[in-house]
Amino acid sequence: MDDIKNVCRQIEEVCKQTGIKKYGPIPLPTKRLVVPVRKSPCGEGTSTWAKYEMRLHKRLIDIIAGERSMHLIMKIQIPETVLVEIELM
Repeated sequence: MDDIKNVCRQIEEVCKQTGIKKYGPIPLPTKRLVVPVRKSPCGEGTSTWAKYEMRLHKRLIDIIAGERSMHLIMKIQIPETVLVEIELM
């Protein structure tokens, strides 16, 4: 969660430096992926289950940018835990 906040903050700093318009970051609904797993390896005994959960947090940032500012945004150091998608319109 902290990694995504740091990336959003770096994008905001680039927008302030270049003076471009941005809208966001808009938090999108969190997706929860729950995987129930049987605790007993052999399948016998009481049916007890362990539940593992992975949460996906998403942010949407709309940027009206030029070529120079897009270059600066693409040079931002992004950790492996954060996935960034850039869509040009």
